[in-house]
Amino acid sequence: MTPPTRLIRAAHPDDAPAVVALRALVHPYLVRGVESTRRMIAQPPPDEDWAAYVVEVDGTVVGWVSAYRNAQTSQADVGEVATLHVHPEHRGRGAGTALLTAALGHLRDIGARTVRTWALPESLPFARRHGFTPSRELRYSALDLRPAPPMPQPPPGVRLLPLTDLDPRRVHRAEVATAADEPGDVPADSISYENWYSEVWDNLGLDRAASTVAEVGDEIVAFSLVKRDGDRMWSDYTGTLPTHRGRGLARLVKTAALHRAAAGGVRVAYTSNDEANAPMLAVNVGLGYRPVGSSWSCLHELA
Repeated sequence: MTPPTRLIRAAHPDDAPAVVALRALVHPYLVRGVESTRRMIAQPPPDEDWAAYVVEVDGTVVGWVSAYRNAQTSQADVGEVATLHVHPEHRGRGAGTALLTAALGHLRDIGARTVRTWALPESLPFARRHGFTPSRELRYSALDLRPAPPMPQPPPGVRLLPLTDLDPRRVHRAEVATAADEPGDVPADSISYENWYSEVWDNLGLDRAASTVAEVGDEIVAFSLVKRDGDRMWSDYTGTLPTHRGRGLARLVKTAALHRAAAGGVRVAYTSNDEANAPMLAVNVGLGYRPVGSSWSCLHELA
């Protein structure tokens, strides 16, 4: 019998259907559709030196990884190895190591020194063997939107608006103001408009009719962004300006976004939170989210 032929190569836009199918098998709570994935491969965000690799066995994609410069932090020379995964039937044969080697090689070439990746709990031994140290735990949660949560009533002086007719620069300013103290290994304190526009506003999965902001006067003070693929959605980011926290605005905008998404045909919502983000975890538990998985950030210093 002829042994199977394995090939590691750069990802192509036409790999998108196979990549999405593989991701759904290994990470069923992640939401990114075929066309959004196709564009990500063909037109990656600016300033990231983004690259992606796949493993093929007899012409079938069985593994994926992307690697890029973290362009959203002021910390120098941070690289990311993102969503490294291999089909369960092809593990233990070197595919994961080959993908990680390619990703780290790319990060060395672009001058990264500190590398962060994410590992499922069962993959932590693999991460440790390759010199990574587990750092922070991330919780994935899901919410059945049948029935949908009722549309909340905002308090006096607060207006709930969809993204549909908003200037994207206003939303970007709000995210910059809220993200700087988000729990994590590196601060998200250097989010350029160009990078944000590519990753968020121009993302084919962004549901502007469901995504919701809370406005006070002429200022966006809280928001909840929805990215969608069919009847599944991902709460991309929910944030409240520091000066307006403690008023229940995060729950307000997230509930409104979930209501609007359900009205548009979404049946299940997914999200993730750092285990140290107690306020947002409390919001999600209060809305009825249930844990469906976890992963760990892992850090490594390149020699």
